[in-house]
Amino acid sequence: MKAKRKRYDSEFKSRVALEALKGERTIQQIAKAYEVHPVQVSEWKKRMAQGAPKVFETSGKKSSGNDFDQERDNLHRKIGQLSIELDWLQKKSKQLCL
Repeated sequence: MKAKRKRYDSEFKSRVALEALKGERTIQQIAKAYEVHPVQVSEWKKRMAQGAPKVFETSGKKSSGNDFDQERDNLHRKIGQLSIELDWLQKKSKQLCL
């Protein structure tokens, strides 16, 4: 029977990758300390180094504004739908004398 593959959360991966980027210990030492394969530590380190510039991009503020506008539009649409349903239900209840 095959052993189940280990899954690591993003917090663990980032902690290991950050330690590898610091360079205070070797990849082998880090892998042994966290009980992870050295190739995996190297892969996480490479991904962390490539993704680091995205953290400091200023486009995040613009997209959050767009997300806000989109969410507001969705909520207005939902309010309109619910008010129409409420009006219809009130009309039908009067017709049925409820």
